[in-house]
Amino acid sequence: MFRTLVVGLGRAGAALHLPVLDRLRAGTDAVDGLLADAPIVAVDPAPPPSFHRPGTLLLPSLERARAELDPETTVVHVCTPPEDRAAVLGHLARLGFVHLLVEKPLAVDVAQLARIEELCGRFGLRLVVVAQWLVSSLTRRLERCVTGGEYGELRTIHFTQSKPRFTRSAVTNGHPTAFDVEIPHALGVALRLAGPAQLTGAGWSDLVAGDLVRPRLGTATLRLTHHRGASTCLVSDLTAPVRERSIVCEFTDAHVIGHYPVSQDDGFAQLTVTDRRGAVREVFPDDALTAFVLDAYQRFADQGPFDSDLAVNAEVVRLVDAAKRYCAQHEGRPTTTADPVRHAG
Repeated sequence: MFRTLVVGLGRAGAALHLPVLDRLRAGTDAVDGLLADAPIVAVDPAPPPSFHRPGTLLLPSLERARAELDPETTVVHVCTPPEDRAAVLGHLARLGFVHLLVEKPLAVDVAQLARIEELCGRFGLRLVVVAQWLVSSLTRRLERCVTGGEYGELRTIHFTQSKPRFTRSAVTNGHPTAFDVEIPHALGVALRLAGPAQLTGAGWSDLVAGDLVRPRLGTATLRLTHHRGASTCLVSDLTAPVRERSIVCEFTDAHVIGHYPVSQDDGFAQLTVTDRRGAVREVFPDDALTAFVLDAYQRFADQGPFDSDLAVNAEVVRLVDAAKRYCAQHEGRPTTTADPVRHAG
């Protein structure tokens, strides 16, 4: 059975991962033999002043956590900002921790990605990137729409991810651009639904509110052409007045709209399919993060060859990095369709 170490008590660690672990430990048959009945260990050198959770042991350093835990039977939830991701993973690897559940994005650029890939090879890290949208009930329904053939060929995908993020952007520096906040989740889904792709365009804007200006943290737009013929447009607006996580898929014979849950407060998704017979709407539970964490622990427990998703997440990093480079090269010019920057293998 695994003990748990949560590294980083920002929003991801304290508000997402710890509540998921509480739900799992509260007891379903699925977690029997996976999660040990022992305190969760958390490490943050500067935890939130109000942080206090029964059943959680807060420690000031990874060395103190290593003295408390056996790395071979510990799953580490890495919830630190992505800019120092490689350094944190290297520190954990040198202490002997190998089972790593890492918040997205895996890396902020290809140079950091190369360092992480080298660490995985050198220390034999069993690394899983948090990509809960890939196991979402909504995503699985969309996959069936694509593979079933009932609606014809997939032609276009359009993602809209909107939420006001002024306060967090003002007080934290962990995400260098809007491409690093929501886009990686949607990009993974687009690659899952439509296959490998090349970047054809990108754009970003600043987050501005009165005297507050955060460069490149306002909006992010990323356009792809997939090798199988479909096209994708991902739009993330961190200055929007309302929250939305929606996907629109155009098939030759149908129009499909999906809405992912916008927060942990109401874990329901919606799917509407319109074809020649009319429109059908479904509403269903979709607690994707809990399902993803449980699946990750089961993968860590498997004694066979490790089912790593590093390649998929590396491709997400490479396409996002290409989008950032494209934006930097075209800053101040209108963003339309670009020449392909990179051919995704």
